Amino acid sequence: MPLVNERRLLQGSTNKPSTGSSHTVFLLRTMYGFINTCLKSLVIEKFGEDTWQELKILAEVQDTFMTYEVYDDVITLRMVKEACKMLSLSEEEVLKLFGAYFFSFCKQSGYDRMLRTLGGNLTEFIENLDALHSFLTLSYKEMNAPSFRVEKTNDGTMLLHYYSDRIGLCHIVPGIIESVAKDFFNSDVTMRIIYQTEEKERTGKREHVIFEVLQKLEGQKRSIKPKKNSREVMQSNDTNNVLVKKTRWDIIRNVVRFGKGSLLSTFQPVYPSRLWMDEKAFCNEFPFHIVFDKQLKVKQAGVNIQKYVPGIQTMDITLDDYFTIVHPQVTFTISNIQMFTNSQFVLKTKKEMMPESWKKHPMLKLRGHMIWMDSIQCMIYICSPKLRSLQEVEERSMHISDIAKHDVTRDLILLNHQRLAEMELSNQLERKKEELHILSKNLEIEKKKTEALLYAMLPQHVANQLKEGKKVQAGEFQTCTILFSDVVTFTNICSACEPIQIVNMLNAMYSRFDRLTSVHDVYKVETIGDAYMVVGGVPVPVETHVQKVANFALGMRLAAKEVISPVSGDPIQIRVGIHTGPVLAGVVGDKMPRYCLFGDTVNTASRMESHGVPDKIHLSPTSFNALKHLNFEIVERGVIEVKGKGKMRTYFLLKNLQLSEEEIMGKQNHQDPEPNPKCTIDSTELGNSEACTETESVEKGETEEKRGDLHGTESMSKTCRLL
Repeated sequence: MPLVNERRLLQGSTNKPSTGSSHTVFLLRTMYGFINTCLKSLVIEKFGEDTWQELKILAEVQDTFMTYEVYDDVITLRMVKEACKMLSLSEEEVLKLFGAYFFSFCKQSGYDRMLRTLGGNLTEFIENLDALHSFLTLSYKEMNAPSFRVEKTNDGTMLLHYYSDRIGLCHIVPGIIESVAKDFFNSDVTMRIIYQTEEKERTGKREHVIFEVLQKLEGQKRSIKPKKNSREVMQSNDTNNVLVKKTRWDIIRNVVRFGKGSLLSTFQPVYPSRLWMDEKAFCNEFPFHIVFDKQLKVKQAGVNIQKYVPGIQTMDITLDDYFTIVHPQVTFTISNIQMFTNSQFVLKTKKEMMPESWKKHPMLKLRGHMIWMDSIQCMIYICSPKLRSLQEVEERSMHISDIAKHDVTRDLILLNHQRLAEMELSNQLERKKEELHILSKNLEIEKKKTEALLYAMLPQHVANQLKEGKKVQAGEFQTCTILFSDVVTFTNICSACEPIQIVNMLNAMYSRFDRLTSVHDVYKVETIGDAYMVVGGVPVPVETHVQKVANFALGMRLAAKEVISPVSGDPIQIRVGIHTGPVLAGVVGDKMPRYCLFGDTVNTASRMESHGVPDKIHLSPTSFNALKHLNFEIVERGVIEVKGKGKMRTYFLLKNLQLSEEEIMGKQNHQDPEPNPKCTIDSTELGNSEACTETESVEKGETEEKRGDLHGTESMSKTCRLL
């Protein structure tokens, strides 16, 4: 879509179209996705994918744009405004950069050959832009391109007139024209604005900018023009534009020059003394043409103009009685028409001048060029019906045969009918592609959610093996540290409260513990009732597993003080037991598989918890030996009788001498759950269990161990606590 709608890319924030013009308001919604795609490609190529992702979020736009779909201008406005802020560039710099990139983007999109053959030099290229835009409207029906006009001053300076419905977008033009000159014509061009104003036309305010174009060819040399022989000079007649007949030697010289390849530089046309065609044949073979004078009075019209615009050759009828100018948007005067003779003119019939039975049909549009005939002081409009498809031909009750046999409009209608079908198919494919892209992104999000849930239940490498349908082999770990904890007097609390209060209390406690597992990098194995089990050094072996579990235990004790008992209204108390030793780990079961730890280490860790003391961290001898030379404060408890183990010398972990409580808790502003609702019960019903002695704690631990020991007999002390 070369050079189209570049003035529509942006609109200055301080210049808005008049609300009184419905036509201008409609134009606000005629931005093709091609433009937005180009802007996206520019940002990605020049500044990177991350910049585009940030710009997309700030501008609140989608990631993909359909090529042939029309988007609101506001989308592009936001994109460019945010780009100026992000890149710290002025609007003028961004627009010029876009103009240069837009030209390259058009070439990459398949318009290279079309643009390259538009003109033999920069002037011809610019003069044919309007014709190119007119052709592209066959595919881009809502396209509303700017107008360009080239003017040569007396001293040879080129002036480029730029007309636009939008204010402040003229800086795109230098970016495009300078790139075109460099690429196609091997010349350096500099442009500067010498005039800028708003012109009041029939459609509202339009920006008119005049650029001075300075062009310098690379390796430009001063050309030496050969002196002309007097016999070779053609004498032109300014009145009838008839040239003097060439001599026989002139013709021979031209033939010789043609053989030397210099025909283009020496060619001079020969015109007849009269037009060898009668009026009837001309009107039949050029069925769509109109001749009018300076007063716009119609002098002559083709047969099909007369057929579809009845009454146009009535006495003293002027062209503006029956037609309005759609493009270029100028007032209907002979002087304005003469200024734009290089542009294609689109005229539209006035509904009020048509017969009553025709008013229900779409009005006829004509597209063609104006040619000024100086000798008779008249203008001829050579045109064709402006039709995009066979459907439009039918809607206007016309036929292909109405168009002149030599008129390529016939071929364009048939070709464009096929082209429109291909565009519709392309649109459908783009929409399906975008739908698949969105579904793929949503699927990826859901996949991540599922994986996060799965990884919360099983170690990641184990979960991946199960997803691939592989059997997970059990693994032996020579050393690891296991922790068990439970809530003191949990049985009494359960008997005194509603189930929902117990659930709320455990959820508040476990949520804090779960966060600490991430802080200290330990693996949560399971929870059963009020029992919480973690392991360090499994499933990923680490040398510091004892320190990690010890710090986690200290954090658990602090976190438990934040959870309120629904019975007493006081913070709950927990018992913690830790033991270090070897284990075997593997997955058991097919339905709801569990990652389980096997071995005596699990059983011993459970005994440390059940023989513990409220609000204390109970260490086995192996855990003490691993921590005693580190920065922890540990006190000896003494020798106690451990069920199934006999007498053991155990220890209490008090604190970490290097880390503060904030560091133990992870230094995060963790939003704690609301305290649990309290149940109305007299705390005396619990007796003295909250302040039990060490002996009572052991007895209580032995009782609770029966709840947690999945095997339940002394003979199985060498087995594990299956999870």
